[in-house]
Amino acid sequence: MPDPLLLQVATSPHDAGVREMAALSARMSYVAMCLTLCWGVLTATGWVRRLTGHHALRGGHQMLASFTIATGVTHAAAFPFLDDIDFGLTKILVPFADGGLARHALGILGLELMVAIALTAGLHRTVKYLNWLRFHQLAYPAVAMTVVHAWFGAAANGHLALLWLGGITLLAPALTLSVLRLMPPKHLVRIGLLDAPPVGPAKPGKAVVMRVSVDNQRCRRYGICQAEAPDVFQLREDGRLRYTRNPNAAQNDQAQAAARACPMRAIQLQGVDQ
Repeated sequence: MPDPLLLQVATSPHDAGVREMAALSARMSYVAMCLTLCWGVLTATGWVRRLTGHHALRGGHQMLASFTIATGVTHAAAFPFLDDIDFGLTKILVPFADGGLARHALGILGLELMVAIALTAGLHRTVKYLNWLRFHQLAYPAVAMTVVHAWFGAAANGHLALLWLGGITLLAPALTLSVLRLMPPKHLVRIGLLDAPPVGPAKPGKAVVMRVSVDNQRCRRYGICQAEAPDVFQLREDGRLRYTRNPNAAQNDQAQAAARACPMRAIQLQGVDQ
């Protein structure tokens, strides 16, 4: 049965325009969500650094996520402006309100969970990092619910949209990997997706031995250092931070990224030429 919210039969020009805006914003949100998920996974697994030699900036992931949420909110906010269908705010805020469909409920829950995660993104400075991390990992089921919403909605409105969604789903990872592999890193640094390389060349013929220390008076155990350098820093369940005082040369870049990312500037690095 076609979706009555997007059915464009005998509608006024006003409602036709509203539905077009809702459909366009939904497609933009889906594309941005696929790219956000790909970038987040590649960042967390270290593939960005392996492909480009640079660390991924969290701001790039947040930028994509913000665009996903903004276009998703635009999609949902369009429906109350329909004239031919009485579609109040309750239906876009409360799942199954007035007998709503399951696919609509999944879309509502997925978008609201994404908004909650975005609003609490800065709380890692005030709450225990592991609790904050567990909550933010709910982004994965939020994406899953939104994907189900999009796919079932597309199926209800025609196979062409279903094929379009499938193509975007497969294209997003390939496009992300291709950009990382083929585009010069300096362009990705310029748009804020990658971290700039450290300034100053290393001295030829000399290896740098790095020493890591953490100021326990400053450290608030946010765990950002662990996210940036999991081989150097480990935050235990009891809240204690363990770290490698003398990382090997392959871990130096991670340690530097963790020191730059620490909001309390609690990590000190010392290098000794040998």
